[in-house]
Amino acid sequence: MSRLVFRGARDPGDIAVVDGRIAAIGEVAEEPGDEILRVDGDLITAGLVNTHHHLYQWMTRGWATGCDLFTWLTTLYPVWARLEVEDVAAAARVGLSELLLSGCTTAADHHYLVPRGDDTVFDALAETSLALGMRLHLARGSMDLGESDGGLPPDAVVEDLEAIMISTERVADRWHDADMIHVTVAPCSPFSVTPELMRASAAFARSRGLRLHTHLAETREEVADCLERFGKRPLAVLEELDWVADDVWFAHGIHFDDAEVARLGRAGAGVAHCPSSNARLAAGMCRVTDLLAAGVPVGLGVDGVASNEQGTLAPELRQALYTARQREARADALSSRQALDLATRGGADCLGVDDIGRLEVGARADLVTWPAEDIVDIRDAVDGLVLGPDRRARHVHVGGRQVVRDGEVLGLDLPAARRELGRRSRRLWT
Repeated sequence: MSRLVFRGARDPGDIAVVDGRIAAIGEVAEEPGDEILRVDGDLITAGLVNTHHHLYQWMTRGWATGCDLFTWLTTLYPVWARLEVEDVAAAARVGLSELLLSGCTTAADHHYLVPRGDDTVFDALAETSLALGMRLHLARGSMDLGESDGGLPPDAVVEDLEAIMISTERVADRWHDADMIHVTVAPCSPFSVTPELMRASAAFARSRGLRLHTHLAETREEVADCLERFGKRPLAVLEELDWVADDVWFAHGIHFDDAEVARLGRAGAGVAHCPSSNARLAAGMCRVTDLLAAGVPVGLGVDGVASNEQGTLAPELRQALYTARQREARADALSSRQALDLATRGGADCLGVDDIGRLEVGARADLVTWPAEDIVDIRDAVDGLVLGPDRRARHVHVGGRQVVRDGEVLGLDLPAARRELGRRSRRLWT
């Protein structure tokens, strides 16, 4: 049985891969038939896990740059209503490629816009991810509460509850394979969906063993909206709908009080922390260290690039560290290794997967080789990765298969994909 051996990494040393999984770490003696990849002096980490994204937003990067969440959404909803399936596919090609180049091997894409009822948009997302060799947690998002019924989104971008559930079943039947693609059931947010959709989604997901995802407690305006409509805070609303459990993870989770943090910990519900997007929209600073202390799984998310124009995951490690220290005015609030753990093991825990995000024997060989020649003077290579100059991955492997080589995404003309995305995006400017 042949092995792929990463030879000469500064940290953690050699790594051997057999049948798509890590077989050894440290000093690996060479065996006949080994395929050797020299990575002398570089840093190798587990592949990063992005727990919350909106790939379609690559079509509207740089819009509404000075708005809070609700104003941002009401500005962009009418623009997003004009998207076509091909637009979303073009956005996904660029977005997933940029994630790969930032060391991300697994991404959860929360897609809740279905152009004119055409749910082949989910097929396009899945096919694009498979073509690039990246793991995708395909969150079949949905909105059924339009403006005419008291919701925030215009009626043109919401769907009928029955149509949503029929489509969700189709997407799950076709794509959920628990390996490269996981399907998640993901109503959008408390201000864009009905309680009926939340209940139906939870019942369906649990009947099929699928996970649940939604936005929650992102802004003070959302808290006020829930208090006005339901007489309860957002977490209490979802508790009543049986959505506070260990098969659920929430995006953002900024405005939780002490009792809610403790409740999340008891339930094992996760939180996708999106520090750059939260800062861009002035939403607030997530209580990451409090959540971790309570036993809450916490991962990192990029969020959509209409609220985080960089669109890559690696910078979120530094931003998460800075945000935690700034929120607590404490220099030891979060370390570089803790930030890396959020982006790897913590993200995997949010997604309910126990064999990714881990640099250990038996884990899937989702591995990122980071160039380290410019941080040789930094004593700890992980400090260099998190606090040092921004960097792109040198190599990326998913299940032992190489998908990025020498900083290039394999099998894709990325400059051409960017040009196509730009052409499509400019159509929306008028």
